[in-house]
Amino acid sequence: MAQTTNFFVGANSGDGFQNLFGELVDLEDTYDLMVLKGGPGVGKNTFMRMIGQTMEQAGASVEYLWCSGDPDSLDGVVLPELRCAVVDGTSPHVLEPKYPAAVDRYVDLGRFYDLTAAKAAAEEVKAHTHDYQAAYVRAYRSLKAARQVELDTLTAVAETFDAGRAERRIEGIIARELRGRRGRRGKTTRRFLGSITHKGYLWRFDSVDALCPKVYEFADSWELAAPYLSRLHDAATEQGWDTILCMSPEAPDQAEHLLIPGLGLAFVTSRPGMDYGKKPYRRIRLDAMTEPAGKARLRFQTRMTALLREEGVVALKEAKASHDALEAVYNPYVDFDGVRALAALEAGRLLSYLG
Repeated sequence: MAQTTNFFVGANSGDGFQNLFGELVDLEDTYDLMVLKGGPGVGKNTFMRMIGQTMEQAGASVEYLWCSGDPDSLDGVVLPELRCAVVDGTSPHVLEPKYPAAVDRYVDLGRFYDLTAAKAAAEEVKAHTHDYQAAYVRAYRSLKAARQVELDTLTAVAETFDAGRAERRIEGIIARELRGRRGRRGKTTRRFLGSITHKGYLWRFDSVDALCPKVYEFADSWELAAPYLSRLHDAATEQGWDTILCMSPEAPDQAEHLLIPGLGLAFVTSRPGMDYGKKPYRRIRLDAMTEPAGKARLRFQTRMTALLREEGVVALKEAKASHDALEAVYNPYVDFDGVRALAALEAGRLLSYLG
């Protein structure tokens, strides 16, 4: 049975749009990467869904990469066993081929627009484009304000954290779980497990459960787990295990979850708004290793952070509505039969690689 997983390579944050698209695949070890070009409503999501569904039906493992602007739409599909992928290469995550045709290549969906009809709708297109771009500006301002308040809270809590106690727990886990050197350094794939979206926060813990039956949960309301996840990641890769390192949307250089599929082992962070929600193999209560003072102030800052993020979500909803209106302008002028025929052709090419 085909294994499917779900991640993000883009995320919304207080610093704007965070982007891991350059790490979608390792181009030095990729056979075929299709970079889709074409504007709103042209059928990029339709194309990628057809590719994913066809390959699932053929028994291939499929990694779906979802869009933080619209988590019901795709940003990419990766076929790890075939070393192939297809990705939306348009703004705000523009990709260009590095090894044209030899490895990565354009797939132009823009040819399926009715050019004359689209030009007749130019003023409507411009209005909706300006509206959704302005809504994103408002969203990121609110998310930035929320993050600034949150950082003040995190700094105050970190000063009371018993790091030595946490380190001892991590060393014990490494000794128990991360053994058996494999003679090479493990490969790391970086992803986001979720993002704040127009639907609020969404996290794909289903991918954790699909890949890793043994889950350690860090109960961590204050972003204390990152250095310990990095320590676990380093130990795993040194032992030769391939990993999926899920980064924090608010700090994409900071680890938030770690999956080691070869061991069936995961380490996840769980906090309000990002709750794992299942019974873990072990729970490590980092919150219990803090003794923050000024709890009334912390509660106030936490409420302020939540309210500002809610304003960000409202603006993301406005951005989504404006983008939907923009796509609705284009949709009647798109040859979707042509899009689906091209997707079927490219799916057939991928099926031929299965041998």
